[in-house]
Amino acid sequence: MAYKVGFIGVGNMGGALVRSIARNDKEKEFSLYAFDINTPLLKNLAEELGIREEDSAKSLVSSSDIIVLAVKPQYCDHVLEYIKPALQPEKILVSVAVGLSIEYYKNILGPKAKVVRTMPNTPALVGAGMTLVSWDDLISNDEKKVIVKLLSFSGLVEELDESLMCEVTALTGSSPAYVFMLIEAMADAAVKSGILRNQAYRLAAQAVLGSAKMVLDTGKHPGELKDMVCSPAGTTIEAVAALEREGFRNAIMTAMEECTRRAREIGKKI
Repeated sequence: MAYKVGFIGVGNMGGALVRSIARNDKEKEFSLYAFDINTPLLKNLAEELGIREEDSAKSLVSSSDIIVLAVKPQYCDHVLEYIKPALQPEKILVSVAVGLSIEYYKNILGPKAKVVRTMPNTPALVGAGMTLVSWDDLISNDEKKVIVKLLSFSGLVEELDESLMCEVTALTGSSPAYVFMLIEAMADAAVKSGILRNQAYRLAAQAVLGSAKMVLDTGKHPGELKDMVCSPAGTTIEAVAALEREGFRNAIMTAMEECTRRAREIGKKI
């Protein structure tokens, strides 16, 4: 029997997860339901993927075994209070909201609520996402396997101590934005040199993709892989030296620190 999975919110992140599951669940182990206050967005997604759209968050919860809460953190209070009567103890709530702890959800839903905290990222849309997951003590091993399988349709899944969830936001949740900026900047420089715009984006993106794959597949330190490209008195070492002069590493580290600070701030504020 297929598990019934309901998505509350199908915007950028929720939509990416829904699409990845719908496209990659070849055995149809999960039946997908969705609700979003943006009715046109919801209808378009339902027509595109052939999933069931619900007319309210409460009806979605009643219909689902697993509920994925993919709304902005500032709206979670209202949504949780609304769905609370329909959230029976056997149902599992999977959160993708930044900065909100498992304790936060239990304070609203009660101590018997089963909660999973995750931090996915938008490359889930193409099955190349990275999702970190932290477990409520009430989640059984069998339930963990089901949740991991569900999230694995969007890419890699790893467990992480919940105390590090805000820290990992900068590393995986927000980092695609940094990479997109890098690709855009590389392409701009290429266009300046005479390469066509579309070709420049394609070449830059493939270079980033291949470089990341080398880190994952070889297991070598990124610094070692960098050194392999830097021939003595060559072109690459000149580029690396320029990046160092312009504070490339420091800019990335500072950006990640600011991202982490904001993630913690959101959780404390709410």
